[in-house]
Amino acid sequence: MAAKDRDRFSTATRIRLLGEQTAARVYRSQTRRQARRSRLTGRAAFLALVVCSLVVALAYPMRSYVSQQGEIEEQERRAAEAAHRVEELRDEKARLRDPAYVRRLAREHLHYVLPGETGFTVNDPDAEQRPRADQGAAERPWYDNLWDGVDRADRP
Repeated sequence: MAAKDRDRFSTATRIRLLGEQTAARVYRSQTRRQARRSRLTGRAAFLALVVCSLVVALAYPMRSYVSQQGEIEEQERRAAEAAHRVEELRDEKARLRDPAYVRRLAREHLHYVLPGETGFTVNDPDAEQRPRADQGAAERPWYDNLWDGVDRADRP
């Protein structure tokens, strides 16, 4: 036993034991690091899965939000145009309350004359007689369209 005790405490034995212990510690440390890495990799994969799920879950609502913002802008533009048109119509309504303006419109568009005045229609002798069939209804005066309708109603 004395030889075993000497062997047990010899420098070579101690170095060998220290080497084995160090190797065991290094091995345990490496396995711990690998375990941590595998846990972090699993966590990272789970985190990536969660992020992808959030992106997919939010993609449709974001697309709807963006398209609705475009529709809102279009409706606001239409509302502004309508408000502008309302202002124009209010101005026209105010002008139509003025009897002089109404009288001027009647003279221009309906060819009215005041009592005691004589209305004249001047025909240009050099002008070519315009065919009514070729001319569009929008280009002719309203009374021409009216008489054309009456003439067409008389035909069989």
